[in-house]
Amino acid sequence: MSNSTNRAAVPEAKAALDRFKYEVASEIGVPLTDGYNGDLTSKQNGSVGGYMVKKMIEAQERKMAGGQ
Repeated sequence: MSNSTNRAAVPEAKAALDRFKYEVASEIGVPLTDGYNGDLTSKQNGSVGGYMVKKMIEAQERKMAGGQ
């Protein structure tokens, strides 16, 4: 049994999260590809995840404030 915690809370959202990941990587200039990305630095990979979280929080804050 795997001890990995890297699972989507909503498996049906995996495709949308993958599209979002590549969109964010493109926006911040990280050359993320489909497949092997072991040549990227931890900083590059971390910046993609960090920026994804930032954008998701901003979207939720707008939604909670009544905007879309």
